[in-house]
Amino acid sequence: MKRTASAHWSGDLKAGKGDITTQSTTLNKTQYSFNTRFADGVGTNPEELIGAAHAGCFTMALSAALMQAGFTAGNLDTKATVEFDTNALKITGITLDLTAAQIANLSAEQFKTIANAAKENCPISKALASVPITLNVSY
Repeated sequence: MKRTASAHWSGDLKAGKGDITTQSTTLNKTQYSFNTRFADGVGTNPEELIGAAHAGCFTMALSAALMQAGFTAGNLDTKATVEFDTNALKITGITLDLTAAQIANLSAEQFKTIANAAKENCPISKALASVPITLNVSY
């Protein structure tokens, strides 16, 4: 399986602008620029997209892990915060904040064990292995 996304850019770094399109067209010429990355502009940015991908991947991986353990997930809500060092120009950490509905016959300790395994085994976590990833669980 392969998925594609494309980016277009025109102009210099600060005054230029671009757009991002995904194969599914969920993002279709979605604006990004210096301001959307380093200030408060309208549009998206690479770090936000990494956060969205990570939150989605982890949450699906957790649902699968729960199913494999014999449980059915209720509501799972994950917020991914991507920390970007603007001086070093690198991602320095990602925090996944998970809020989950209680599941019958599953203790908080068991849930956290399954959630941590899902964090480690999510394909996006694996791709981002060089970045410290923290998981906070509210269960």
